[in-house]
Amino acid sequence: MRPVLAALLVAALAGCSADKPKPVERQPSAAAPSVVPTSSARPVAPAQLPQGGTKIFPAYRVVAYYGTAGNSTLGVLGEGSPDKMLPKLRAAAKPFAGGRKVQPAYELIASVAQAGPGADGNYSRMIPLSRIQEYVEHARRHKVLLILDLQPGRGDFLPQARRLERFLVQPHVGLALDPEWRMPKGKVPGKTIGRVGAAEVNRVSGYLSGLVRAHKLPEKLFVLHQFRASMLPDITRIRKQPGLALVQHVDGFGTRSEKDATWNRLRRPQQFHLGYKLFYDEDVKRYRAADVLKFKPVPELVSFQ
Repeated sequence: MRPVLAALLVAALAGCSADKPKPVERQPSAAAPSVVPTSSARPVAPAQLPQGGTKIFPAYRVVAYYGTAGNSTLGVLGEGSPDKMLPKLRAAAKPFAGGRKVQPAYELIASVAQAGPGADGNYSRMIPLSRIQEYVEHARRHKVLLILDLQPGRGDFLPQARRLERFLVQPHVGLALDPEWRMPKGKVPGKTIGRVGAAEVNRVSGYLSGLVRAHKLPEKLFVLHQFRASMLPDITRIRKQPGLALVQHVDGFGTRSEKDATWNRLRRPQQFHLGYKLFYDEDVKRYRAADVLKFKPVPELVSFQ
C-alpha cells in the first residue's frame, strides 16, 4: 500500500522549481560601550527558543503539521497558507500538553523526491527558497518552531542541508531527514523504500551541531523518520551531538494494531527522544491525544500528516 501512495506523492510536485531567496535580515548586535575593555566584555547570551529557554525537552511537547507549501497531497500543512493553518495547528496541539508546555511546529518538506531524475539526476528538487523564507518569517513572528524536511532522492542529505544554512542558523529552525526518500543507486522514489547509513546521518548532525555552537543557538530538533528497520540499517551507530535534540520519529500508518506493532518494534528510547506521526487519511480509528499520552514512553514530538 505504501509504495502506491508514495508514487502518487512524488508525482505531485514534479513541476516545482527553486528561485533566489530574499536576503535574511539580521538584527544588529548591540555594540559594547567603548569604555569597557574587550577582555572584560560580557559573553553573548545564547539565543532563545520561540517560547523561551534553550532546551526543547523536557520543557516542551512539540506538535507539528507536516507537508509542503501549496500542495495538500503531501500533508496537512499544504492545505493552506501559514496564516490559515496556524489556528488549526494550535487547536490540534493543545490537548497534547500532558504536563508540558505545548510548542507548535511546522515540518516543511524543503526538498521533495521526484518521479523523474531532473537536471542533476538526483530525483529530488528543492522548493523555491523564497517559500521557505516565508515560513521562516511567519514561524518567527508567531513563536512556532520550523523543521525543514529533506527528501534527497539519489543525492546525499548533507549538500541539501548546506543549501539551507541561511535558514538553519535561525534559532527556531531545525532539520529532519527522511530515509524513505534516500534512494540506493539505480532506484527511483515511490518504487523503492529508501535507506540511509549512520555515517551519513552523523555527518549531517555534526554539521548542524557545528552551526549551533558557532552561532550560539538554542537546542535544535534533529529528526529521523522511520517506519521500517531497513531505513536506518545501522541505527545503533547514530551518535548524539551537542546542541541537538535527536528524535526517532516513528511514522507507520494503518490500524491501531499495525501502528502499535511498528511502534513496539522500532522505538529506541535509550538512544533517542521519540516522535510519533498521526495520519488524517490513512490511519484507521486514529489515535487521539488522550491515547497518545498513555504511550510508554510518551512521544515528545507528535506530527500530523
